[in-house]
Amino acid sequence: MRVFESKVRQVGTSLGVLIPKEIANEGKIKENEIVQVAIIKKDLSLLEEAFGCVKTKPFRRDHKDRVI
Repeated sequence: MRVFESKVRQVGTSLGVLIPKEIANEGKIKENEIVQVAIIKKDLSLLEEAFGCVKTKPFRRDHKDRVI
């Protein structure tokens, strides 16, 4: 699987995305073949929401583990 960018285009009353020839050849994708497509909008806030760091309280050390 390879991630690539492509422009969404009007195809009749639907929208379509073109697969670059190099990627189609690499994946051995043929005309009329059924493929699965994942949509990831290029909006970084959505990615941060899905894969960002967990927002918690600031870290406070519990000094109980120190030996005096």
